[in-house]
Amino acid sequence: MSKSIFYHAGCPVCVSAEQDIVNLIGAKNVEVVHIGEDRSRIAEAEKAGVKSVPALVTANGHTLHINFGASMEDVKG
Repeated sequence: MSKSIFYHAGCPVCVSAEQDIVNLIGAKNVEVVHIGEDRSRIAEAEKAGVKSVPALVTANGHTLHINFGASMEDVKG
C-alpha cells in the first residue's frame, strides 16, 4: 500500500476527522473513501481491520480508529 486510506460514512464526526487527516498528512498521501456512498469498499475496510468509522489505515497497514462515528454494522445497515 503506498497511500493511507481514510474510511468514513459522511457523518459530521467523519467529515471533521477527514479534514484534519488531510491537513495533517496531505491530500496526496491519503485516499478518502466514503463507504456510505461507495458500499463496494465495505468488505475491503473490514478486511483491513476497520471496526468503526472514521478510521485510517496507514500506508504500512495499521488501522487507526479515530473518535467514534458509527460501527461497521451501522454502516452496513
